[in-house]
Amino acid sequence: MISVSKLLCGGVAEGDGLRYDAAAEADDTDVEQIRERRQRRPVVVWNVTKGCNLACQHCYADAEAERAPGELSTREGKEFLDELAEYGVPVVLFSGGEPLVREDLVALVAHAADRGIRPVLSTNGTLITPPRARRLKEAGLAYAGVSVDGLPERNDEFRGREGAFAAAVEGIEACLDAGLKTGLRYTVTEANRPDLEGVVDLLHDVGLDRFCFYHLDYGGRGAGIRDVDLSPERRRRAVESVCDLTREYHARGEEIETLLVGNYCDAAFLVEYAREELGEEIAKRVYEYLAVNGGDPTGERVADVDYQGNVHLTQFWQGYALGNVRDRSFARIWEDESNPLLGRLREREQHLSGRCADCRYRSVCRGASRLRALAVHGDPFAPDPQCYLTSEERRGDPSFAADSDASAGAGSDGIDAD
Repeated sequence: MISVSKLLCGGVAEGDGLRYDAAAEADDTDVEQIRERRQRRPVVVWNVTKGCNLACQHCYADAEAERAPGELSTREGKEFLDELAEYGVPVVLFSGGEPLVREDLVALVAHAADRGIRPVLSTNGTLITPPRARRLKEAGLAYAGVSVDGLPERNDEFRGREGAFAAAVEGIEACLDAGLKTGLRYTVTEANRPDLEGVVDLLHDVGLDRFCFYHLDYGGRGAGIRDVDLSPERRRRAVESVCDLTREYHARGEEIETLLVGNYCDAAFLVEYAREELGEEIAKRVYEYLAVNGGDPTGERVADVDYQGNVHLTQFWQGYALGNVRDRSFARIWEDESNPLLGRLREREQHLSGRCADCRYRSVCRGASRLRALAVHGDPFAPDPQCYLTSEERRGDPSFAADSDASAGAGSDGIDAD
């Protein structure tokens, strides 16, 4: 997860300590930090169910209308959360399917909060009523990320239900009225790229000030719509638009927090953008923050556990499991580097090939999506097909890189978890 607003506009957010070791920058503000220092344990996405009331074209979990057998029970779920707390996991993201189809979601959120884990929610928003929003807030839910993927017509087509946009906006309004921090999750594709600025303007008027823009990863049903993914050239223009939009709002005094998720080529681009638009000193500062952030977090700072308890490298890579929490604790599974893929991912810079192998931004990107590389090239250490840097950008040698690389390490969670 890359904070455009912080890097380009100097914004302060709750995740600065978690993401950039920059909690002290919030000292003179009313922004409470999630953590004072970078995380040492992964943020865990828990897909609590495979059931969902929508049928989204890009669903990485391949969710279904009915709940599938084998879900972790309430008791098992609480025991799992106890394990995560003992291991020191800072955040658990309740996802699905649609997590609100589980009747015990509020109880699970409350249990996570009681155990000192920050509980956050990924939802399509359509099942959030004012009473539900209040109960979630009272249970300790810290944040709700609501997925909207275009203006009404495009969103509803993408999500497989007429009226989904209107219902999601009602859910957002219910969350905001309950005093629950809420943000947008928007997966950018060729189909919905024209709506991006319009959605931001509309939902900012509703009251949102946090917008997370996801790149399509090729897991679940997302693998089946690669043909509507942006080309690298159009992706670059979309990311540039997010940067321009953020700065335009900032210049008007209307602060919004914008984040890019799912393609750490964006980290390199932000340095290049800052150099071009803001000058070398700002570019150096951006690079230093990104070096602390540490690049793509797959298999390190983000993990996924599905509805049956299978542990995955990320929420998008559910075709490969490291083990199951019904058989071994999450900590034992996550620490077991005898798994060859897990071990290689944690030293991936030694295994990256092609244009990634000698890219000057390797330490702030780390090859970006290993799942996209696997899906397109059949090799998890091949280049990400959605890298959009030019050869000149990849091969240059920024004067500040040598000093900054030494500070690279465990940074953000890589998901919309603040």
